[in-house]
Amino acid sequence: MQPLHILLLIGGYFSILLGISYITNRGGSNADFFKAAKQSPWYLVAFGMIGASLSGVTFISVPGAVEADNFNYFQVVLGYTFGYAVIGLVLLPLYYKLNLTSIYTYLEGRFGSASYKTGASFFLLSRITGASFRLYLVAIVLQDLVFNAMGVPFWVTVSITILLIWLYTFKSGIKTIVWTDTLQTLFMLIAVGVAIYYIADGLGVGEDGIISLIAQSDLSQIFFFDDYKSSNYFFKQFISGIFIAIVMTGLDQDMMQKNLTCRNLKDAQKNMFWFTIVLTFVNLIFLGLGLLLTVYAQQNGIDAHKDTLFSTIAMNENFGWGIGVFFLLGLIAAAYSSADSALTALTTSFSIDILDIEKKRTPDDQIKVRKKVHIAMSIVLILVIVSFNYLIGDASVITKLFVFTGYTYGPLLGLYAFGLFSKQRVKDRFVPIVAILTPFVGYAISHYSAVWFGFEFGFFILILNGILTSLGLVLIRAQQN
Repeated sequence: MQPLHILLLIGGYFSILLGISYITNRGGSNADFFKAAKQSPWYLVAFGMIGASLSGVTFISVPGAVEADNFNYFQVVLGYTFGYAVIGLVLLPLYYKLNLTSIYTYLEGRFGSASYKTGASFFLLSRITGASFRLYLVAIVLQDLVFNAMGVPFWVTVSITILLIWLYTFKSGIKTIVWTDTLQTLFMLIAVGVAIYYIADGLGVGEDGIISLIAQSDLSQIFFFDDYKSSNYFFKQFISGIFIAIVMTGLDQDMMQKNLTCRNLKDAQKNMFWFTIVLTFVNLIFLGLGLLLTVYAQQNGIDAHKDTLFSTIAMNENFGWGIGVFFLLGLIAAAYSSADSALTALTTSFSIDILDIEKKRTPDDQIKVRKKVHIAMSIVLILVIVSFNYLIGDASVITKLFVFTGYTYGPLLGLYAFGLFSKQRVKDRFVPIVAILTPFVGYAISHYSAVWFGFEFGFFILILNGILTSLGLVLIRAQQN
């Protein structure tokens, strides 16, 4: 495909999103932007959350990781199912009972203002970095396929990307995103189906042959029980998956903001139930695609690995335009279904949690401040993504994302676990110190356990940091009257 054709595809895609934005932007109030006036149909939220959960990282990194790691990622996915059950049965009832807009408001009532600001700040750090990881991955693919040939610098590519997101979210935020994410999830799943069809055809196998090929391949091994010191060990992956789901969905303003737009708790729980089932099967399909891509590359002498595997094969001239068009459509859809809601959640959290606009401002002033914050967050994302161009090496992005998550979401996990399962109070002013020290202590333990004992924490670092935070809160308990 020529760069011009790709630009026309991107332009057509965003014309559809802007059209949806125009239809849903009739209000533009903060109630629409933050909560969609609590009128979102649960099935739209559930379907749209699939795309937001998968993102461009899953679209590229999960298939690309199969060559080195087999299907071991599915151990984490199985853990997700239990984590989502905790969200549906424990966290959602709490959030609806308290009628929260920002989920971190819970920490203020439970511990105090310093804890509240600490939780929100760690979310902002986590989500800015996580969203930037995801968008960076897509931006470098578009840069290689389109903008390098046109002489466009990387920072311009990133700026255009964020600008397009801002254009269709600036007025009604989450109200628009519930609908755009539904469409984007559909595009992404169609793209995966088309890719499987083309690759299977290229391998000369039919529908039944795909299942046989995957089942008979050594790359389809899911469970790893032989080395408890390895980061791939089943119980490490499975338990980590439980807590990754809890923190990256249940303790994440981005994901929970969609759930809080449902009409009531029952609808939100139905959304979480069906989302869990569908997401599990979709991840398995992505792993299957990764195996097919790996086998195709090996049989055809294609030197592509990890995050470049899918894009290299999809844009191969042997397939014509078919798979390339849908690959780009799916990639863009996967990236933006995650990034648009992240930008909205960052705006929501900073406006409510840090600036307290609901407490200190008139309704008109609240809208003005929210719009300024939305622009500021867009600029921050641009700066962070561009910096990644110099900081990220050649490892799969999904691995980097989950390891970083362990350090930034760990303190949130510890705060909520202590708050929900203990009735003790803490000295609120010391909570920021505990939260900031935890990642450093966790890193030291992880590093030296690998050096001295050969024990790799892997994604398990999230649980370690959650435990360390909880222990720190025990040390700063307040005297009970």
